[in-house]
Amino acid sequence: MENSKNSGIGFFEKYLTLWVVLCMAIGVLIGKFLPGVPAFLGRFEYANVSMPIAILIWLMIYPMMLKVDFQSIRNVGKNPKGLFVTWVTNWLIKPFTMFGIAWLFFFVVFKTLIPAELAKDYLAGAILLGAAPCTAMVFVWSHLTKGNPAYTVVQVATNDLIILVAFTPIVAFLLGVSGVAIPWDTLIMSVVLFVVIPLAGGVLTRNIITKKKGLDYFEKSFIPRFSNITIIGLLLTLVIIFSFQGKVILENPLHIVLIAIPLIIQTFLIFFIAYFASKALKLPHDIAAPAGMIGASNFFELSVAVAIALFGTQSPVALATIVGVLVEVPVMLTLVRIANRTKGWFEYD
Repeated sequence: MENSKNSGIGFFEKYLTLWVVLCMAIGVLIGKFLPGVPAFLGRFEYANVSMPIAILIWLMIYPMMLKVDFQSIRNVGKNPKGLFVTWVTNWLIKPFTMFGIAWLFFFVVFKTLIPAELAKDYLAGAILLGAAPCTAMVFVWSHLTKGNPAYTVVQVATNDLIILVAFTPIVAFLLGVSGVAIPWDTLIMSVVLFVVIPLAGGVLTRNIITKKKGLDYFEKSFIPRFSNITIIGLLLTLVIIFSFQGKVILENPLHIVLIAIPLIIQTFLIFFIAYFASKALKLPHDIAAPAGMIGASNFFELSVAVAIALFGTQSPVALATIVGVLVEVPVMLTLVRIANRTKGWFEYD
């Protein structure tokens, strides 16, 4: 208990795993027994992006953007190693390890449990997840590991630019097809909603408050007011996401477990690749932890949207991407704990 107090972990953060499980269960039950709720929320959608979810993600990210100042962003160029770790892990390693691990489990380990045609569809869903590293949610994981907010912004922003040119050819190559279409309006809308707007809002707020009240007031009095907003936004987002997919999840319990296993293994593998690479390069923990998180986590909004656009809402491909959402938060919370407990590894002489 004393350690929790010293680390500044609040009530919501301390029991976050419990709240996450409860919110996932509530979402599934709403989708099953109150289908009118997700049907109503589904009406507020543009370019395959749910506006209610977009608003909640904005609430998650905004408090972290308050900590960003452009002087810090300019200083990122003095230590680009963390960016190199992110780029290499996300684009030269992650899509291909995801393909290899998913293929091994779906076609070999689970051969007697998953028909070949379904295995092919599940592999396609895993590929979509592997080729879309995280954008919005990585700000939450960075916050929970006390990551450098300015550096995280640059890691995410450059990653978004790479997605624009790399996602399609990587997915096309791994699926073994040509001309794979992706919803560009979804990509652009996601970048604007999940990065540009909250960053602009945070920077504008920071400038206004510091000019009126001073930097000391802003950091010690203003920012702490938002300490629980990020976690509350995360929990409400989970309720909505799982209310949309509640029926699908309840109708496919065994296959959801089988799909989840390689996805979980992949998540841990990618995290430690980036994390240990950061340690080898002697990067500080507030850069190393977000570098590991951005690769381990997935841009599930894009993955689900592309799966639905290409294969339909009832496709097993879409189911595989939904499982990615299902396992991501509990697994990422585990990695947050690992990162926080191994912070001492990054204290260099």
